[in-house]
Amino acid sequence: MSVEIIELNDQNFDERIKASATPVLVDFWAEWCGPCKMIAPILEEIAEDKNGQLTIGKLNVDNALQVARRFEIMSIPTLMLFRDGEPVKRIVGAMSKRALLKELDPALAG
Repeated sequence: MSVEIIELNDQNFDERIKASATPVLVDFWAEWCGPCKMIAPILEEIAEDKNGQLTIGKLNVDNALQVARRFEIMSIPTLMLFRDGEPVKRIVGAMSKRALLKELDPALAG
């Protein structure tokens, strides 16, 4: 996993999301999830491409049930974009890098 991606859990979630100087895209995932494995390298590329503009965080839903329940994560992968500690965008399901950036760019700009 690249340096740009932060590991999130029930204990550090709020602190890391609120303390981030950049928007945070949280990947809610699990080891057993095939689409989660497909999107992981795409998120690593985005982390490198958007370094300094966007932080990528990964939260394993099997190990962080409190946070997963709080945000009503029903399907994975679910990606949520947080700005100033608040959720501003939710994307459910795996998609290409191009499609994901198309979804994210308006939320990052505004």
